[in-house]
Amino acid sequence: MWVVAFFDLPTETRKHKTAYRKFREFLLKDGYIMLQYSVYARPCADRESADKHERRIETQVPEEGEVRLLSLTALQYSRMRCFFGETESDPEKLPSQLSFF
Repeated sequence: MWVVAFFDLPTETRKHKTAYRKFREFLLKDGYIMLQYSVYARPCADRESADKHERRIETQVPEEGEVRLLSLTALQYSRMRCFFGETESDPEKLPSQLSFF
């Protein structure tokens, strides 16, 4: 299972930039990988783990801005198609089970 976080946070003021940076650092420390600017994804072992990480994000959302979460099964995530200019690339692979420990 994968949790994908999409966010749109303001960056006009120093306070906004600090909140953006802290939220991004939280995502990285919590095991998310950057797919695109403001789009991060994290593999989870099961629905219970995905729910836990969704609740964790909920506690970290900055005062201003918007965060959306989408949960996908590993199969749904593997069907993602990625394009870079003229070439096609595979999405990030689900880590081995040992990576979860």
